[in-house]
Amino acid sequence: MRERIVKFLGLLLVVVVAGAGGGYLTYTFLEDQISENNTIVEQTTNTTGVVKCSSDMKLDETGIATSVGKIYDATVTIQNYQNGRLTSSGSGFIYKKEGEYAYVLTNHHVVEDATKLLLTLSNDDQIEGEVLGSDPYLDLAVVRISSEKVSLVAEIGTSDDSNIGDTVFTVGTPVGYEYRGSVTKGTLSGKNRMVTVSINSTSDWVMNVLQVDAAINPGNSGGPLLNANGEVIGINSLKLVEDQIEGMGFAIPIEYAMKYVDDLEAGRELERPFVGISMLNVSDSYRVYQYGIRLDPEIEEGVVVTSVSTGSGAEKAGIKKGDVITAVNGTSVSNAAYLKYLLYQHEVGDTIEITYIRDQKQKTVEVTLTKLED
Repeated sequence: MRERIVKFLGLLLVVVVAGAGGGYLTYTFLEDQISENNTIVEQTTNTTGVVKCSSDMKLDETGIATSVGKIYDATVTIQNYQNGRLTSSGSGFIYKKEGEYAYVLTNHHVVEDATKLLLTLSNDDQIEGEVLGSDPYLDLAVVRISSEKVSLVAEIGTSDDSNIGDTVFTVGTPVGYEYRGSVTKGTLSGKNRMVTVSINSTSDWVMNVLQVDAAINPGNSGGPLLNANGEVIGINSLKLVEDQIEGMGFAIPIEYAMKYVDDLEAGRELERPFVGISMLNVSDSYRVYQYGIRLDPEIEEGVVVTSVSTGSGAEKAGIKKGDVITAVNGTSVSNAAYLKYLLYQHEVGDTIEITYIRDQKQKTVEVTLTKLED
């Protein structure tokens, strides 16, 4: 089981990852359900107890079983094999079917380092998948499979239209393979939560996520978060892990993910802008001191410039070693992870305003962003 370390309000977050296993319980439901206006909605069931219905039905919380039927057959279990050994598993969902192929969205950490991916559909058919594109900062990946046995494609919604307190649910493979197809329901607890994730031992990154109290366990990673109508509004990615904490999971907003789908499908490496500095957090006082930089004790937050790349936008704007960056385009910068988050909202060639402190004086300069390889 692999973990992704997340820092949030002084607590430890880990990305939901998975185990392996097999088998699950089956149930049956009534074939007809009375809707809120007392009309009969035509629907059928199968041995899994999932209500089947047309994708254009709009339902409220009373019809949650029908909403599950709008996504259930579009969800998959993803098993990650490395050199012939099963190392982890997670979840995903089919967002597009085109010709002989279908396309699955999941998390980067679900497919990371895989030499073979085995995807299991809701009817237990298994298909090998191919990673087309994956990005650790987004924690997103696109996997391509044969469309021959794919019967359903997820309906994509938007988290922008969702409100705190709305009913949400998930479908995925928590804990192990034997629990694949598990459905959990809860509440949208918060929006625009900023959590800091350790991408590797030297790099942190901030994610803007949805907070939910629906049960998200190891193996739910990459699975869909849905509103009561069965529309995908997020991709499960993180959860808080502490003995005294329950029901705090996090999902990537679906509209953010869909911005990058075309690039991931095409296998294009995402082009990220470059300011041209090396940096440390103000709070890393000992490491800052090792660079021969002495900080004003009144400066409590920000990013310390430890070096400037020759020919970069930062050098051309006059930024120097020892400057403390405090804001980007007027938005306060608390640490290096948040600076990168703000920076990566822009494109190569954009001009941004950077506010910094030098010799107890505040200055603002314009910096043109370049490609990282430049």
